[in-house]
Amino acid sequence: MAYMPRRCTMGKIYSHLSLFERQRIFDWFHYQKKSIREIARRLSRSHSTISREIKRHTYFYYVDCYYPHPAHQTYKSMLKNRAKKILTKCDKTQNYVVEKLKLGWSPEIISGRLKRENELRYICHESIYQFIYKEAPELRAFLPRKHKRRRKKYPYRKHPTKISLKTSILERSPSINNRSEFGHWESDSIESKNRKCAINVLLERVSRLTHITKLTSKKAFVTKNAIVKRLSEHPGHLVKSITYDNGVENAEHLEVNRRLNCDSYFCQPYHSWEKGAVEQINSLIRRFLPKGTDFTEVTDTALRKIEYQLNSRPRKCLDYRTPNEVYNEINGALST
Repeated sequence: MAYMPRRCTMGKIYSHLSLFERQRIFDWFHYQKKSIREIARRLSRSHSTISREIKRHTYFYYVDCYYPHPAHQTYKSMLKNRAKKILTKCDKTQNYVVEKLKLGWSPEIISGRLKRENELRYICHESIYQFIYKEAPELRAFLPRKHKRRRKKYPYRKHPTKISLKTSILERSPSINNRSEFGHWESDSIESKNRKCAINVLLERVSRLTHITKLTSKKAFVTKNAIVKRLSEHPGHLVKSITYDNGVENAEHLEVNRRLNCDSYFCQPYHSWEKGAVEQINSLIRRFLPKGTDFTEVTDTALRKIEYQLNSRPRKCLDYRTPNEVYNEINGALST
């Protein structure tokens, strides 16, 4: 069977050589006498990557030769120890990483902020994860998911369906979808223990500014009043649309539109990921209010503190600025 080269990812995503690729290099270079450029073309890699790999891992056993298995074992050993070496070389960087992890910052945010501030030695987020899982497992408690082992991410399955009686998210303008226009919001609700009450979460799509409001129930008129009250704090031209899911608590969206003079859009059924920004914020809120929390015991003051922390938290999607910084840059500070 002829070898089919993989799709080229050069310039988009960098990945390390796999054992399979190293075995192909060994076969093509030593037995089939292929050139380095031909091997690179077949693997959709840079020729310099193949050249460095062969020079770095050529061993003398019986003859000078590139051996794939020792090369891969050396690579894994270097990968395992790299984070320990980087962080132990600079106590200030290590202290910064630990301090920010305890504040709830993710490794990506810590890495991005280090690069932006350029005051301490830079370390990539992958090295921080390696350091936590290999050298400091007690720090796993400060990661967003607190997994004992690192997990791969898999895409959600899509089940296309039609929406009736509501304006579909498919009809949103490109300026909303690509976040080129300020003033478009997403709304969602998080249920309390035993579904006694809930909290409403509003998020502005460009700045990721977040509002959290306690609800006495998930009834539609309660949600409507909460949304109108919070978004009325903004000038009218900064509230242009709201995107909802298909929960019954959003049944009075037309009244919200009338009172705020805005539009409403709805995700397709079972496609809550279509308003992924607010869903991601919900996962951050769950770090403060984990599942099983009784929201009746959570005060409005506590919710405002959580809201302040989220709006003061650097975001990778904002080039490691905070939502408050972005909002203030565009629109001026919110009146208090």
